[in-house]
Amino acid sequence: MKRLHLALLLLPSSELLADTLDQALNLPDVVISANRQVQARNDSSAANSVFTRDDIDRLQPSSVTDLLSRVPGVQVAQTGGRGSLPGIFIRGTKAAQSLVLVDGQRIANATSGDSGLQFLSVDQIERVEVLRGSRSVIYGSDAIGGVIQIFTRRNAQSGIHPRLHLGFGSNHTWERSLGLSGGDERTRFNLGASLDETQGINWTHESFASDGDHDAYRNQSLSLNLSHSLTDEVEVGFNLLDGRGKSEYDNPFGRFISFTETVGQKPYTDYTVSSASGYVDAKLNERWQTRVELGHSENRDTKRDDLSDSYSAFNTYRDSVNWQNDLTLDGRNSLILGADWYEDRVRASTNFDQDSRWNRAVFIQHRFEAEAFSTELGLRHDTNQQFGSQNTWSGTLTVPLNPDNDVLLSYSEGFRAPSFNDLYYPGSSNPDLKPEHSKSYELQWRSQLSDTTRLETSLYRTDLRDAIVAQPVDFYIPHNVASARINGFEAALKQELFGWQGNLGVSFIDPRDRDSGHTLARRARRTLSLDLDRQFDRLGLGASWQAVSTSYDDEENAHRLAGYGLLGLRGSWALNREVMVSLKVDNLLDKAYARAMYSYQDPGFEVNQRYREEGRVWMLGVTWTPEI
Repeated sequence: MKRLHLALLLLPSSELLADTLDQALNLPDVVISANRQVQARNDSSAANSVFTRDDIDRLQPSSVTDLLSRVPGVQVAQTGGRGSLPGIFIRGTKAAQSLVLVDGQRIANATSGDSGLQFLSVDQIERVEVLRGSRSVIYGSDAIGGVIQIFTRRNAQSGIHPRLHLGFGSNHTWERSLGLSGGDERTRFNLGASLDETQGINWTHESFASDGDHDAYRNQSLSLNLSHSLTDEVEVGFNLLDGRGKSEYDNPFGRFISFTETVGQKPYTDYTVSSASGYVDAKLNERWQTRVELGHSENRDTKRDDLSDSYSAFNTYRDSVNWQNDLTLDGRNSLILGADWYEDRVRASTNFDQDSRWNRAVFIQHRFEAEAFSTELGLRHDTNQQFGSQNTWSGTLTVPLNPDNDVLLSYSEGFRAPSFNDLYYPGSSNPDLKPEHSKSYELQWRSQLSDTTRLETSLYRTDLRDAIVAQPVDFYIPHNVASARINGFEAALKQELFGWQGNLGVSFIDPRDRDSGHTLARRARRTLSLDLDRQFDRLGLGASWQAVSTSYDDEENAHRLAGYGLLGLRGSWALNREVMVSLKVDNLLDKAYARAMYSYQDPGFEVNQRYREEGRVWMLGVTWTPEI
């Protein structure tokens, strides 16, 4: 790891700009998201997990959430099959308290806070990084539980490289994608397109006749990356990801005519999740590197119904500017100086009292490295048009016990600005809401136990205050009334034995509402994920095991979700240098399980059911990468 860090520092300036980022995206032992710069994973103060494109091809996930469920400390509460809304809980925090980025751009819907991860095509992704723990000093609002950053497909090689993938599987699922990448010493590009379709499953138990159908899903995705080195010290680039399609779902509560009469529905969502950015990256001298990035993202959600004229639209648009300066002061001291600005705009079928707001921020982070220890101190100041000023800071002390063992002690603050729904949704909002706040304490131990064994552990506590909740007793008007504390332990073990590569992740959390003492909803106290893989010449074999303990679907802990275990098998066969055949079977034991419920109670009408998940499913694929 130390050799990797030295190699990154010693790269010539032309390679630093033209090659480091593209090549770093293929390296499992570096992280980019922690400080918005390439650094060795072991040098980062953030507990992190990384999936490269090689990992994605080996694991054969059907979605981004399949990858995330392998990360210790991350739980996914899906509300049905493919294309359904996932709740992503990092270290016990709720989905809206974690930041999701695509190529550095925020993609969350500014009304609901949902990021649309279920609508991102895995084939258009080069790399996924997950930071566990608050990173508000670097990223500002929403980064309380952590940060998920997705990098779109890139090209790190010269020449022209086409690719084609076809897949077919259970529930009439089709995967089709094609791409073309190429470049030379100065210019690199990647263009990709995909179409995923599935007939799906019935997500809910039948409440109305219209609920008995399968809920289909369709996704069309396009990605483009282009970079060009104007000189040895200056690079410009452009990134684009656009995903759009249709996702059917069930409304088990029907459409209300009166308190005792309802009719069925066949609703669906037309969605778009897109992100575009352009940047200039320049090495001004041996000590100063600067980057300016302009971005635009859109999250559009239109809900319709085949059995009625029901219609609603919630579209949000975001423009952003980021300027970051990385300064090497001397051999021991380095500095990050930056400024952020972004503006959210809402265009919806519902009229909001306010439909736009801006946020601007400045931040600074200092790193000191000595032989016996290193420190990292950061401070950020945000000014928001709606909630005013906010200061956050963080600090980390790293002590290397020996060349193979490091201990890190960290403190970090975080906050989350209320969403437009929280503040302005007609009839169920509160414009006087304050931001949610957090304080986190963490102890990490990172150890290279042997040449083939790597262990990373974290013991942490997060205190939440001013949490926003909307309860029936308050007529679902949100208030800053809740507080919570989350204690947790997580560990990631990477082991190679007899040619098999094993990756084990375990997590134990105790997420409590301070006022009631109840366990926070949809958070299991214990999770385990295990992947085993081995390559036999041209044959690759792998297996996955995921175990999740019991949880509760509601804050009152009245509705219990049973624990479950899932087994998956996968394999790949290289017919030659150009053609690869892959096959996987998920949920091999055909386990019936649920990760979320839908509940409603009203005079003469009550629903308490579990969302269905897919049973045993298989997928057969062929990938062709012709050499030109």
